[in-house]
Amino acid sequence: MKKEEWQNRGKGHRERLRQRFVTGGLEQFTDEEVVEFLLTLGTPRGDLKNAARDAMKAFGTLSGVLSAPIEKLKEIKGIGQKNALYLGLVHQTAKRYLRDRVAGKTFFGSSQAVFDYLFHSMRDLKREVFRVFFLTRKNEVITDCDMFEGSLTGSAVYPREIVTLALEHKAAGLVFVHNHPSGDPAPSPEDKRLTRDLVWAAMLMGIQVLDHLIIGNNRYFSFADQGILKHFADEYHQRFDTP
Repeated sequence: MKKEEWQNRGKGHRERLRQRFVTGGLEQFTDEEVVEFLLTLGTPRGDLKNAARDAMKAFGTLSGVLSAPIEKLKEIKGIGQKNALYLGLVHQTAKRYLRDRVAGKTFFGSSQAVFDYLFHSMRDLKREVFRVFFLTRKNEVITDCDMFEGSLTGSAVYPREIVTLALEHKAAGLVFVHNHPSGDPAPSPEDKRLTRDLVWAAMLMGIQVLDHLIIGNNRYFSFADQGILKHFADEYHQRFDTP
């Protein structure tokens, strides 16, 4: 196919995509069409259906494509450096937008609200990511950050580093969230031990742990909802507050 033919190919289709977005937003789009539409913004001409389809096959979901490493995206035929950077920019911009929306506001009132806020960005990650929310005494969000990233089997989380950062932010409360790439949000024995250590380390410095959520696919596990955080707090008082 000549260069001119490739550039003109799909011209009418991409215009229809634009008109669909103008009239109805992304609600009418499949995830593959969203990827294709984003690619058309970075590549003004050419047929990008195959590139979008290959990207979805490689990374599974829309969020998987957007959060994929740039070097991996570049391996998809038809994407290249420019579009890989553009997709990464969209992902990072969305994360900042969501973070700015909650900064300085009262934190979510339930574990379900935390899940609704985070699951799109965390459910399809291929590696475990441990995120921490730092809160004021009024449960307003000071900031949040990804503290640790691990392998498919786990991540190394250090309570001392989290508490040190909490003190720097003058945080009164903490919420922990991490994902299980396997899709099963049930806590492992290591998850339970880690949560206990985090609760105890925070209590030692007068900081309250409000929840620890584990996200997997479309489900989550809440240590607060299950009463496990209270159990760890009671253990702390029995062990360290006894005269």
